Amino acid sequence: QVQLVESGGGLVQAGGSLILSCAASGSIFSINVMGWYRQAPGKQRELVARLSSGGSTNYADSVKGRFTISRDGAKNTVYLQMNSLKTEDTAVYYCYADASTDFGRHYYSHWGQGTQVTVST
Repeated sequence: QVQLVESGGGLVQAGGSLILSCAASGSIFSINVMGWYRQAPGKQRELVARLSSGGSTNYADSVKGRFTISRDGAKNTVYLQMNSLKTEDTAVYYCYADASTDFGRHYYSHWGQGTQVTVST
């Protein structure tokens, strides 16, 4: 089993910064990918940022240049540094990890509970 625990969400003014973190624990053999999705009310969940174990990153166009994803492989923890926040960044942010518990034979996506980020004017 794999558990993801998120922290760092909250209320911030436009132009401010916030850091999200997500730690994976459990019977983990390895993790290939960790990342963040977000979902605003009435909208589809979208990819925010993604980081593979090999160091490859992907960002949504709307956050490029403002958000930075990083990972501590030894701790199975992923971070999202969010700068120059805008009101349109307001959403529930979900951490995910593609992890294997069977010696790398299979990888499955695991999700955190979500953390609210609210950006005010």
